[in-house]
Amino acid sequence: MGGGRRREVLDAAVEVLATGGLRRLTYQAVDTTAGVPPGSTSNHFRNREALLDGIVAHLEALDREDWERGVGTLPAAPTGTPAPDDPSVPDGPEELATALEGLVRHLVGPGRHRTTARYALTLEAIARPAVGEALRRGHASLLDWGARVLKAMGSPQPEEHSRALAALLEGLMFQQVALPEDGFDPLPSIRTAVRAMLPESAGDAPGGRAGAAPATA
Repeated sequence: MGGGRRREVLDAAVEVLATGGLRRLTYQAVDTTAGVPPGSTSNHFRNREALLDGIVAHLEALDREDWERGVGTLPAAPTGTPAPDDPSVPDGPEELATALEGLVRHLVGPGRHRTTARYALTLEAIARPAVGEALRRGHASLLDWGARVLKAMGSPQPEEHSRALAALLEGLMFQQVALPEDGFDPLPSIRTAVRAMLPESAGDAPGGRAGAAPATA
């Protein structure tokens, strides 16, 4: 079976985990949800630990795909620190806040099942350190991405600010997934945090667009 079948199995595993929790996560449940022949899941993942590790990696890959498709208008993670005039760097706090609002709305809306599955895995990590290690690797990758973008935008403490912003976003999403509110609006909280971390525009950052020296012949 090729990569397409493996992805079908993992998509189904995320759905099972999100709707039924870890107790419902069985080979049979995943096969049934995926609509694949019995035994397909076990052919790819020989034990439960391998299946859980596969789900963690799949969730991280889906997050990357969202960035690449421009969810929230932000780009895929750069390979290095982008320059302040790089088109991938949001132009100031308001643009970043609006982009992150879009991401949060996606992850509690169309991507809600993925968020719920991730929370189920987080609880499993309490008893299974190996799952926690996989989750930590994915989280560290996103924190690194955030720190590089925030640094390019002028944050004086990009690593600390990335951790704080990630904690805020996780809190907003958890609250909305666990205790949904009508009229959910994450933008004010995100805007307040981002404005406290950054200069008013990317051009105000050291070496940024507004402060860059003119080119000379």
